[in-house]
Amino acid sequence: MVLDAALLAGCILLKNGAEIFRVEETIYRICHYYGVYSCSVFTLTNGIFLTAGDITEPYFAKVKHLPVGGSHLGRVAAVNQLSREIEQGKYTIEEVMEQLEEIQKIPNKSNHARLIASGFGCGAFCILFQGGLFDCITAFLAGILYYIFRLYIDRGNMSKITSNLFGGMIITIICLISYHFQFGNNLYGMVAGSIMPLVPGVPFTNSIRDFADGDYISGAVRMLDAILVFFSIAIGMGFIFLFYHYVMGGAIL
Repeated sequence: MVLDAALLAGCILLKNGAEIFRVEETIYRICHYYGVYSCSVFTLTNGIFLTAGDITEPYFAKVKHLPVGGSHLGRVAAVNQLSREIEQGKYTIEEVMEQLEEIQKIPNKSNHARLIASGFGCGAFCILFQGGLFDCITAFLAGILYYIFRLYIDRGNMSKITSNLFGGMIITIICLISYHFQFGNNLYGMVAGSIMPLVPGVPFTNSIRDFADGDYISGAVRMLDAILVFFSIAIGMGFIFLFYHYVMGGAIL
């Protein structure tokens, strides 16, 4: 049960955007606290290999595949706190399993909260890119409409490349319409602020951290995943800008 609990904790961390070193360190801490010193863990971006056993301990081996997905830093923080409390002797292994199952049930933010956060985030970033009042309003609307597409049309059924390609197209269309009718004057600020919900900040940051820690395979996978997202967004935006330039006669950024 100790190894099952350690593996479950590692899976929760990895699935929700934690770094490789954090996953492995948590697994080792749980195993060592409960007396399993023969464990060996190898973690990739989408999988955990855990083995244990020697002449004094029974053999155990398990592989867990985890598809590359989104992140939920609230669950990561909850597992980190749990690992600290385990080392303080607050839980039996059965209670640890119960706590981990509860952490898995931590809900995501409501759709309405995501919509509002996306809108205000885009508007705030537009301010950072020297956008005016109407530019920020356009970015706010673009952020909300993009998340409407993501939550109610995409629904996770599209591939990541397709979803981000269409997301870049939608945001660019909204910003160009606003700019064309002179509702906003800073096209660069509107577009740059509006694409922030699409930017894979957590995977890109974690890839750099993995490289720094010597986890080159995981760092390369996460970096490649982030680069594919960047290219998908750029292709979607570029197509709309070219269409606007050659068909409507508008200027390109």
